[in-house]
Amino acid sequence: MISARIRNLQEFIALREDNAHVYKRISQIEEDLCRQELISFKVKGFSYPAQSEVNFKVQITDGKVNWRESVICPKTKLNSRIRAAVHYIDFELNAQPESKIYIAEQLTPLYKFLKKKFPNLIGSEYLGPLCEPGFISSKNVRHEDAKNLSFKDGEMDYYLSFECFEHIPDYTKCFSECHRVLRQGGVMMWSVPFAHYNHENIMRATMSADGSIVHHMEPEYHGDPTVPGKGILCYTHFGWQMLEQVKNAGFRDAFAITYWSDALGYYDGNQILFCAVK
Repeated sequence: MISARIRNLQEFIALREDNAHVYKRISQIEEDLCRQELISFKVKGFSYPAQSEVNFKVQITDGKVNWRESVICPKTKLNSRIRAAVHYIDFELNAQPESKIYIAEQLTPLYKFLKKKFPNLIGSEYLGPLCEPGFISSKNVRHEDAKNLSFKDGEMDYYLSFECFEHIPDYTKCFSECHRVLRQGGVMMWSVPFAHYNHENIMRATMSADGSIVHHMEPEYHGDPTVPGKGILCYTHFGWQMLEQVKNAGFRDAFAITYWSDALGYYDGNQILFCAVK
């Protein structure tokens, strides 16, 4: 496993410059794997969530591999990004079966997998502005608003959010709410679309005071687990400024974890997770 912990753009640039030969080799390995393939192929590796060696399925779209969202484990159905999250939940957070964990998703394979490991896990989806925080639908789906959670102060040991904050225009309110519901020493772990060589966040769209959306770039939509086939607007691609904003919300530390491992099927030298400690 090639992994590093960094806190700002300067440290990231130094990491890449000092290890340029390593990242060049990573790119060559990935290029060689998919050079002769057209649609999909398989690579052997150890799936940490499945705790076994498997043949990961890699999908090619328009001649390119999205390593972050591909490399699917046949046993757990989890992709590279999600398998790595499971790995770091265990090794970075050291979460225990009795830990109180909130995850900002419920209708996903990751939620189902983690619920078996952590019985006290609570997951939710955003079901719309008319629902009260903590509302549970007729389909047993819990509603939470990341800017106004139903949990008590200090109620959670860990807060998990993967590919969510980019869909919320006033995301800094979410960071403050995360801080509120975590106990002292609690940890938030999250991932977002990230511009590795940017300090400033990239605002793809913003919301005006009257609720209208102003697009600054071509609209980008991501999948919505609550409405299959319908996309959710992406407002932000984050830069290193995000870690400063998280600390401004009250967290005493915030950092990024980079990782890559062909043995574990964690491809793409740009893979990254974020953590903040209250």
